[in-house]
Amino acid sequence: MAKQDYISNMEDWRKGFHFFHELNVRFGEIDGFGHVNNTNVFIYMEEARIALFKELGLMSAWGAPDSREIPVVADLQCDYLAQILYDEKLKIYVKISEIGSSSIDLHYLGTNEKERAVFTGRGTIVQISRESGRPLKWNEELRKQLDHFLQKAFK
Repeated sequence: MAKQDYISNMEDWRKGFHFFHELNVRFGEIDGFGHVNNTNVFIYMEEARIALFKELGLMSAWGAPDSREIPVVADLQCDYLAQILYDEKLKIYVKISEIGSSSIDLHYLGTNEKERAVFTGRGTIVQISRESGRPLKWNEELRKQLDHFLQKAFK
């Protein structure tokens, strides 16, 4: 397995995940070679990220039509570790790695039914102003929610 620069120790890194989103690989996600098209893994990460944001209560504010702040993906990377095949059941784990003043760095781990890692990933989400497009700092309440989730992961 290749070493990812955001993972210093795979075993310890894996232990830090507590939240996951389950999904089944659909037939339409398979390419001509019989495995998941590489672009679909980014959709899997998005599904898990949105599920986490819902769990944290962020989507009710961000999803409101009159919301002045919205989340945007600043960067996203994926490292493919094993083939993913049709109808496999996957767990897509996501955790907060770091909290900035207006951003969060998320890490992802996709595992199959045998708990084998099939991909890892990371990405930065930035909260921006819908009007200006500039970063907006977390408000105090939201920062506390993010900190609480991060601390819970390290217990």
